[in-house]
Amino acid sequence: MGEDSFQSDFRVDEKPSPVVKIEALQITFLRLLKRFGLSEDNLLVSKVLYRIQLASLIRARESDLKRANLKIERARVIAAEQEAAGRPQLDFSFKILVLGRTGVGKSSTINSIFDQSRAATNAFKPATDHIQEIVGTVNGIRVSFIDTPGLLPPSPSNIRKNKKILHSVKRYLRKQTPDMVLYFERLDLINTGYSDFPLLKLITEVFGPAIWFNTILVMTHSSFNLREGTNGYPVNYESFVTTCTDLVQHYIHQAVSDTKLENPVILVENDPNCKTNNAGEKILPNGQVWKSQLLLLCICTKVLSDVNTLLDFEDSLKVGPSNVGRLPSLPHLLSSFLKHRAQIRHSGAENEIDEVSLLVSDDEDDEYDQLPPIRILTKSQFGRLSGSQKKDYLDELDYRETLYLKKQLIEEARRQREKRVSSSEGKAAPDDESDNQQEGPPEPVLLPDMAIPPSFDSDCPIHRYRCLITSEQWLARPVLDPNGWDHDVSFDGINLESSAEIRKNIFASVNGQMSKDKQDFSIQSEFAAAFTNPGGPTYAVGLDVQSANKELICTIHSNAKVRNLRTNVTECGISVIPFGDKYFLGAKCEDSFTIGKRLKFNVNAGRMGGAGQAAYGGSFVATLRGRDYPVRNESLSLSMTVLSLNKEMVLSGNLQTDFRVSRGTNMSVSANLNNRKMGQVSIKTSSSERMEIAFIALFSIARALLRRKRNDQLIEDSLEAR
Repeated sequence: MGEDSFQSDFRVDEKPSPVVKIEALQITFLRLLKRFGLSEDNLLVSKVLYRIQLASLIRARESDLKRANLKIERARVIAAEQEAAGRPQLDFSFKILVLGRTGVGKSSTINSIFDQSRAATNAFKPATDHIQEIVGTVNGIRVSFIDTPGLLPPSPSNIRKNKKILHSVKRYLRKQTPDMVLYFERLDLINTGYSDFPLLKLITEVFGPAIWFNTILVMTHSSFNLREGTNGYPVNYESFVTTCTDLVQHYIHQAVSDTKLENPVILVENDPNCKTNNAGEKILPNGQVWKSQLLLLCICTKVLSDVNTLLDFEDSLKVGPSNVGRLPSLPHLLSSFLKHRAQIRHSGAENEIDEVSLLVSDDEDDEYDQLPPIRILTKSQFGRLSGSQKKDYLDELDYRETLYLKKQLIEEARRQREKRVSSSEGKAAPDDESDNQQEGPPEPVLLPDMAIPPSFDSDCPIHRYRCLITSEQWLARPVLDPNGWDHDVSFDGINLESSAEIRKNIFASVNGQMSKDKQDFSIQSEFAAAFTNPGGPTYAVGLDVQSANKELICTIHSNAKVRNLRTNVTECGISVIPFGDKYFLGAKCEDSFTIGKRLKFNVNAGRMGGAGQAAYGGSFVATLRGRDYPVRNESLSLSMTVLSLNKEMVLSGNLQTDFRVSRGTNMSVSANLNNRKMGQVSIKTSSSERMEIAFIALFSIARALLRRKRNDQLIEDSLEAR
């Protein structure tokens, strides 16, 4: 009766829902357990049944909730009736890829599974010299093995041969993808000197890290006589197996760079003289029947893989031609895309100063020209002043310097504005501008010869500079790594920048950075071009290239920016990121406006989608600038950011302030906190005063001593508790 009602539900819906298919797969799994004589009390079986039920509940629609709650008792009844009647015919099969070093017992294990000699074996030389597929049936289940040539022991001379074997296996897998991988090792050869990391790393490089997520570790020769321990007593079998498997798993973690990965382990013994039970099945020293356990593990892996395929879960894995093991994080891509990009200015460089505050300041009176003249004191005259007089004198110089720099910025903004107005009206530029353009680039100035010291001195400028170049288009700077240990000066790379005006109102810039240490090589470059319509919108397109491990990630982005009002700018942009065989598309909209000269608001929102997922996010930033902005970069900003992915939302807030503590001393304080109760506080200080530098050094030393004392106290408390 249960079987008839179950089959009638199949005939109602022409296209069975995923929940119906999962129920059929659950019944198939229970039939396999009965056919192989396996118990449902097994911990692995219980986990598989629980995951099947949980997966169907997650993806069930409201109309399917009643069906998703199909009780396991009903499924057991249906499976027992179908298995007893032999109908419908059980359509279940799986394909296994076999990998491992030569002589570990891959072909022998295949023969033991089929209980007959299907693959050639040889105890003295490699028996498998080419890739072959061995197909057979076990209790009516079709099982396929992709037997591969054995890999040679890791050594510099065998790297090319092993790489050739693995690439041939990879080409073979393009035609057919296995359901799981069996990686073989000999249990009796694993000791403290064991290290197959180069071989595991090579497998990871060829197939990608994803191959290990569907891999079962097979330990052959598991019935050998254990050696005595260092204390002269026999070694416990279970502890020895745990130690060996942990060692192999440790090297897999290093190859994949993922310590959370846990591969299932199965022990195998193919020796004809191995102990057997009453049914003639080979058993291990711990009393386990390894053949049934191996088949159970393969069946469970295949069933869970089918569940992922039916429900289209994102954790379903591919083994074979895919070169990309991990996909980038969508929230990270979106947050990087939402960051404000500086506009390429008419000078060809990226200028971060907001023109609004300068244009407003342009309407004000020039305070610097109205100042009375001041007498500049010599060092001796300054030393004869009192403390209050010195302070007043330095404050006056600082005030004059601020006004002078502000005057220079206002004049530059005025020239740029006049140039834009004249170009939009089709008029010629002012006389001073045209004269400067006709002069051409100045000639390099050759320095006079200087006396060279008898020995090389790095502090002597003679060995560094020979001429002064004033028209160099490329700007080269070293990349400083304050935590670097490879060089005394901590310079680990180089940065190159260049910008030019290609045609009228078309500007381009190139920015590249290269870093190299003893192991890794990284490169980051940005190419950008912009067309500025005088009095209208600005269109920009760019290409960003950066290295990620051994791959290059390219980002193509384009945006359009228009100034609606004098204090309002609106921007829209798109982005395309190809990553392996997948593409990530992003779109954003941003609006910024200012109130007065000091208050600025910025709002943006965007979306980044790809690989069947989509992330949404946005931010709001309020910035209060200092009175002397943009001469003094003092500001206080408060920002709120929200990111959403797969119905999970992260809300974070950030507070940052940059201010001037005293003359020559600046400080930056930032703090952030999100709804997951994770945050960070950062304090940065820069000073050119000797006393402040000494105080900062003493503060750092005192903090380190207090932390060390606290750690010592915690250690003493833990020892006393024991």
